[in-house]
Amino acid sequence: MFYKSDVIRQKMNEAGQAGRPFLFGVTFEGEEGFFLPHPLMQDEVLFDIGGKGNAPNPPVRTPSLLFEAVPEPFDIYRSRFEAVMEGLQRGNSYLTNLTIRTPLRTSLTLSEVFLHSEARYRLLIPGVMVCFSPECFVTMHNQRIATFPMKGTIDASLPGAREIILSDPKERAEHNTIVDLLRNDLSYVATDVNVKRFRYLETVRTSKGEILQVSSEIEGTLPDHYREQLGSLLFKLLPAGSVSGAPKEATLRLIRAAESKSRGYYCGVAGYYDGESLDTFVMIRFIEQRGEQFFFRSGGGITAGSDCRREYDEAIQKVYLPFQSS
Repeated sequence: MFYKSDVIRQKMNEAGQAGRPFLFGVTFEGEEGFFLPHPLMQDEVLFDIGGKGNAPNPPVRTPSLLFEAVPEPFDIYRSRFEAVMEGLQRGNSYLTNLTIRTPLRTSLTLSEVFLHSEARYRLLIPGVMVCFSPECFVTMHNQRIATFPMKGTIDASLPGAREIILSDPKERAEHNTIVDLLRNDLSYVATDVNVKRFRYLETVRTSKGEILQVSSEIEGTLPDHYREQLGSLLFKLLPAGSVSGAPKEATLRLIRAAESKSRGYYCGVAGYYDGESLDTFVMIRFIEQRGEQFFFRSGGGITAGSDCRREYDEAIQKVYLPFQSS
């Protein structure tokens, strides 16, 4: 199940050429991951990807639950934020995704979180992680590739929330940067790349209420016989621009220096190929398990115009469950 990335790439190519279904995932660092052939025939790793998967029906009632975040002190976050800002001011990056790891006190197991979550993309590796992501990475179908970057989040209950998030200069600049980056990324593997929809709003339900997420849609045309290259094409796009930054290589060095620890599967990419279509997602909205301890991973994009306290608060706001208890 677990392999080095070059093995996963080859297995994806072979399965794509043969039209064999598979489930895969790759870490943010792109060094390793997992590959499951015919994943519907097993029930250890559970998944629901765009309505396709082996997830059992959710229970009728959600449980009463304990779910408390223990955020890192603001001063610790600020030290990493300042390291990123120094890199931005030197011109090494003009958008950097900075993430945190928040310890949780919860009565839920990873399996319970998976079963009750409402999200377009759900994935459970028992004893390792659960992900309930709203963010598509890329889809490949009928020689068409599309990506849907998400940048910009706001509490939907705030008066004028839609107008606030769409008119905010910092949020606009951040979203524009990601759209430009991913449009450029797609050009490595596709032709006729264009922005089909720009800065539209989606509503996401959380245990803290609804939030608004700003997204765009970018598409292009894949080469003939692209299914024989599924792994090779996808790996050219990694890591996902929305959770790294721009320019990629320099920004990745800045992330490693500021965060000091690897992200692992958090912010990596996973997906399901059903024999015809590939649907992949960014592994955000993510809880990892280490022994008996649980951690929620979250973050956000930092630009030269970012405010440290605001970015810290946004990262904490993203610590949620995509359901409410009964």
